[in-house]
Amino acid sequence: MAKVTDTVAALALPVVEEAGCSLWDVEYVKEAGTWFLRVYIDKEGGVSIDDCEAVSRPLSDLLDQQDPIEGSYTFEVSSAGADRALKKPEHFEKFQGEEIEVRLYRPREGRKEFIGRLKGYENGTVTLDMDGEEAVFTKQETALVRLYLRV
Repeated sequence: MAKVTDTVAALALPVVEEAGCSLWDVEYVKEAGTWFLRVYIDKEGGVSIDDCEAVSRPLSDLLDQQDPIEGSYTFEVSSAGADRALKKPEHFEKFQGEEIEVRLYRPREGRKEFIGRLKGYENGTVTLDMDGEEAVFTKQETALVRLYLRV
């Protein structure tokens, strides 16, 4: 049986593309006792509220019709965001050389957060260039990888 996120992604892809956007990610998570189905979209120049609405309405109808998820959930469509999480190989490929943040489950050298330029990605392993010093993080130790925004 296919994962909920894979099933929803297959349903969402044509709807998202019809709205002139690209599908970034699908997330199905339980938070504070409530299930959330989140569809993250992207678009050159940024995603507007109108883009989210153009995806949300037809996709909501399609999900009601196909009913791929048992039980109730809260459905959301939003932008992947400027500090978007990088999860898929194509995400890492797109942002090669960009500044990213890696968060670990357990501290390494007394800290859990590392910031540097994305130097490489292979089979879940992330390589950062931190001011000329290379750091390698395995998939097993990595809790989150996302674009880093300087404030």
